[in-house]
Amino acid sequence: MVVKRVLPIDGPIRFGSYFWDTQGVPADGPLVITVDLEAQTLSVFRDGYEIGATAILYGADSHPTPLGQHKITQKKVHHISNLYGAPMPYMMRLTNDGVAIHASAKIDARYATHGCIGVPLAFAKLLFAQARLGDRVIITRGKRLGLGGAITS
Repeated sequence: MVVKRVLPIDGPIRFGSYFWDTQGVPADGPLVITVDLEAQTLSVFRDGYEIGATAILYGADSHPTPLGQHKITQKKVHHISNLYGAPMPYMMRLTNDGVAIHASAKIDARYATHGCIGVPLAFAKLLFAQARLGDRVIITRGKRLGLGGAITS
């Protein structure tokens, strides 16, 4: 992925807030979602243009969020976790064992997930509308995406 634009965000993204701007961005093109657990952020790129960014929750030490490249394999607006009985609105599944991106009720530094990536509800709705099955999600810890999709330090 060649990055063509990043959103102009001044300073760190606060928990619970997000940025979204599709103005001037092609309506179609590959969607890539990047997650940096160290920075606690998620970015959405369409055709190389960053269209969304938010602060996230991620897995507690006992339930870590898996690093690497994943694909969205299932989408469901109203989902309840089979393991924890917790609501997972706007769920986009990444792994067979239940790790997903979904809306979380409280996006705050004091909270963690059971390995999922929690985002604000309004952001989850926007992302859910853009994402398709098979779209790439790259999860790193303080690394950046290099040319050709390689993860570099």
